Amino acid sequence: MDVLRARDTLHDRLRVRSHALRLFLAVVVLAAVSGPLSGCSGDGAPGPTGRSTTARAAVPAQPNDLQDAYRKVVRDVLPSVVQIRAREDLGSGVVYDDEGHVVTNAHVVGDEQTFRVTIANSETELDATLVYSYPQQDLAVVKLDRVPDGLKTARFGDSGRVEVGQIVLAMGSPLGLSSSVTDGIVSATGRTVTEGSTDGGTSATIANMVQTSAAINPGNSGGALVGLDGLVIGIPTLAAVDPELGGDAAPGIGFAIPASTVTRIADQIVREGRVTDSGRAALGITGRTVVGDDLRPDGVAVVEVREGGAADRAGIAPGDIITGLGDTDITTITSLSEALASEQPGDRTRVTYRRNGDVKTVNVTLGEL
Repeated sequence: MDVLRARDTLHDRLRVRSHALRLFLAVVVLAAVSGPLSGCSGDGAPGPTGRSTTARAAVPAQPNDLQDAYRKVVRDVLPSVVQIRAREDLGSGVVYDDEGHVVTNAHVVGDEQTFRVTIANSETELDATLVYSYPQQDLAVVKLDRVPDGLKTARFGDSGRVEVGQIVLAMGSPLGLSSSVTDGIVSATGRTVTEGSTDGGTSATIANMVQTSAAINPGNSGGALVGLDGLVIGIPTLAAVDPELGGDAAPGIGFAIPASTVTRIADQIVREGRVTDSGRAALGITGRTVVGDDLRPDGVAVVEVREGGAADRAGIAPGDIITGLGDTDITTITSLSEALASEQPGDRTRVTYRRNGDVKTVNVTLGEL
């Protein structure tokens, strides 16, 4: 498993903040997945069928129709969204199954093992215990010690059908205000976002995130991003802040882990008690960012190579400085993580590196994180 922990020089204008209450995490959006926007999680309107049809233009929805749709989604989904208290910190979670499993963010649970969970529209706190935390994707599952009557399980949507422009609602406990709802649209899909490592951050690099204009505030982390069909399309995790504005939140720029990632990781945790298949590509190195003579980031120095890993099999050794992965220039640990996030285990790609001043290129078959 790659251990990519070195702190990077922040060189983008946007930073991102992760939101359990009291966890204002500095993070940076260094890159989006290249190419056109791609589907990444959850529900949405059905895609094109590929057939040519003729139909009259749809009549625009009346204000009352849209309001009724909002009300129905809130009634249907909000009972599945809970508040999670870890000592003094607050976050949100989503009821995953009728056995009392609740999925949330890893940064919400932190290092804690036990929690107090409050179900929507109830003031009764329930005890819960950590099943497993997976910081590499900022996801975790806790389990209620006692399943209350009427516990409602959320439904997760199809990853390939999220569309830019579709209306979404964010549900959670911002600032400790349980059962809060904000609305917006899907602003973009296919974003690759890296969390910070300070103040409880996981340093996770997460691919295919859903960008939304729905307000994501402290305490929303781990809640639900929901389409108007009542399907959860993501777990709200981050909100952008602009350091040039004193670190204030950038309005209308939030990010949610896609439902496809949530269900893949949560299913493994519920079934196996841990993550057995990350689905993430890895080089099998420990590295750190190095700077050049101009004091700018200039590559990733290989500190350690895991025996039998992808880099080891390709002949990459400690002391080498990685400067490229495929067609992507590598200057920092974060840029390497984000480049790997767009690849799959088993993919074959080029790694460019410097060794004793000489530039070398080698083909590498990527391993799994």
